[in-house]
Order: sequence, then structure tokens, then C-alpha cells
Amino acid sequence: MNRLSFVFFFLALVGISAGCARKPELFSSDTVMDEFEPNYLDFNYLSARGKVMIEDRNGKITKGTLNIRAKKDSILWFSLSPGLGIEAARGVMTHDFIKIRDRINGNTIDMDYDTFRKNYGVSLTLALAQNLLFANIPHEFSLRDRMVRVGQSFELTQERDNLVYRSAISARHGKVTDLQSDTKRRDGGSLSANYQEFKDVESQPFPFRAIVNMIISLPDKPRSKMSMNAEIVKVDLSNDSLNFPYNY
Repeated sequence: MNRLSFVFFFLALVGISAGCARKPELFSSDTVMDEFEPNYLDFNYLSARGKVMIEDRNGKITKGTLNIRAKKDSILWFSLSPGLGIEAARGVMTHDFIKIRDRINGNTIDMDYDTFRKNYGVSLTLALAQNLLFANIPHEFSLRDRMVRVGQSFELTQERDNLVYRSAISARHGKVTDLQSDTKRRDGGSLSANYQEFKDVESQPFPFRAIVNMIISLPDKPRSKMSMNAEIVKVDLSNDSLNFPYNY
């Protein structure tokens, strides 16, 4: 996995319809607050395992096993093993920093969020990563956001830090089913995530299948498009403490 693919996998990890057009129903702010009920995953500790398939800008496909651990609002950890039980990459996020290590190719990211934004052009926080991973709305709903209802979905537009997030949220379970995000710059990058299947985890909807597409735009480098298909096979929510090892 080259360095650009390495960064994409991390960003796609924190980001995993068609039909007849229907007339949007516009709501006042008060009505939106009454009608709209976003669903946030409630947990203390979480562990999950799944399968991922990544296609880089050159068409190279990498398949592997993904393990995720999290302590709500505190830390997010993952590891990727392409096969034969060999761990290829490991990463951890806290409120203060991002650390990712590519064990096979020797690539390492170890920086705070401001440095990450300057290097990769992406404004990221632990809260945003947690929301994207669990199909929550990207940011807390505010009266400055735009909301319309289309049939059985809410369409929410949020603008933060020169990024525009367009989320389709199911009126049935309150989770994001489709997300489109791009920068306000004409030559900027973009992210799309389609959460294709939700299953019940302790009476809460959890995204078990997602397709993520990303276009990365870095200074003095060509725009690169990459894709990830993720399928979670097991999720456990617990009050028991978990370990988040980073060093090999």
C-alpha cells in the first residue's frame, strides 16, 4: 500500500438509491426539530471485525480483515491484515492526535489534527471520524443547517470548515444511508459513502455494509480516486475495558 493509498484507507475507514424523484417537503426550524430524530450509537466500549476490499488509483485491489476497537468519545483504534494473519497496518485516534503505521511499507503518520489538515487537506476530528464510522450525522444538528424531507428520508446539508456535507437520513431509524462531502474549492477532493445494510446491535441500528469512494486532491499532485467496500461481520458492545495497542 503506497503512502497515498495508506492515507485513503484511513480516511475511507472513518467515512464506510435510485428511484423516482419526489417533491421535497420544506420545514420551518421548529418543525424540523420536532420531526428529525438522528440516531447516535450508544456504547461504552466497542469491538468489531469485518472484511474490506480497497481499489487504488491504479486499479490494484487489496483485500483484508479489519478490526476496530473504540471507547466512546475517547479513542478509536483499527488494524488491517491482508491475509495469512499478518497485520499490515495499525492506527489510533484520540482527541489530540492521529497515529497510523504501515508495517509492510514503513509508512508512518504521527501528528496532530492541524498538521494532518495542512498535509492532506482534510479537516478531521475524533468526533467526526466516530460519526462517519457509525453512520451518525457528521455534525450535531444546528439551526444554520438546511433540512428538507423527501418521502421517507431527511436530506441534511451542513457546512463546516469549508467542507459541505450532504446526508440522507432514514426517517425510519435515524441513521445516515448516503453521504456526499466535498470542499468549496473547485479543484478540491470529495468523499461519498453509501451505507447499504443495517442490522440490530443491542436494539440499535448499526451499518454492516458500506461502499466508500474518495477523490484526494493534494497540492502539486494529480487528483486520485480510490474506493473501499467494507462488510462488518461481528460487533460487540461492552462495559468492559479494551486494550488499544499501537506499538508493535
